[in-house]
Amino acid sequence: MTEQINKPVITGVSDPDRKAIEVLYRAFSEGADLLDEAVCSDWQDIPLAPGQAPGRDGMKPLIRAFQAAFPDVKIIVHEMIGGPGRVAVRAEITGTHSGEWFGIAPTGRAFHMPIHEFHYVENGKVTHTWHLEDWLGWLYQVGAWPITDQEAAQ
Repeated sequence: MTEQINKPVITGVSDPDRKAIEVLYRAFSEGADLLDEAVCSDWQDIPLAPGQAPGRDGMKPLIRAFQAAFPDVKIIVHEMIGGPGRVAVRAEITGTHSGEWFGIAPTGRAFHMPIHEFHYVENGKVTHTWHLEDWLGWLYQVGAWPITDQEAAQ
């Protein structure tokens, strides 16, 4: 769920664009089918995750796997800055690594990961997303990095 501990700073973002972005982030905790409401069918998610097929339907299995790996996930939006048809977001993801994620066995450790995303929005739907996430920091927080000498030898 998009949680608002402190209300995010929103500058220059139209209501339809804000709603599309909020629903996109809610999909990660509330259900992949929310993507139908938030993004266009041929949505460009850049870069694609390993194994992710293009388009809205290509993201749905990834979201379901994400929810299984992090059932308590929260996305906290700190800032949305926009102009006509575009929105930049500064946010963070928090949760507990409770299930396998890209081959990494669950560690039960909590994490927080900053994210920065840039979206194009048209007719109330996200058409393109570019994102930056600190996956190396996530690996360190959940105890999956650095690997041990024994793990490296396998």
